[in-house]
Amino acid sequence: MIARDKSQASLLQVFKAVLWSFLGIRRRAEHEADAIRLRLPQVVAVGIMCAALFVFTLIFVVHLVITRATT
Repeated sequence: MIARDKSQASLLQVFKAVLWSFLGIRRRAEHEADAIRLRLPQVVAVGIMCAALFVFTLIFVVHLVITRATT
């Protein structure tokens, strides 16, 4: 088993930090703690995935609304 550095954030913690950042709601203490734990490649990867999910969700909703409006 690989030993994991306790200061490194888990994937769930990275998702939580990215989603709160998307909303723009962060406590200063949490932001400072995340700045220490989070690694840039983690944040970039999760940020791209969340942004893509957001865009695909918007496309799906618009497509759904347009198809229901035309029937």
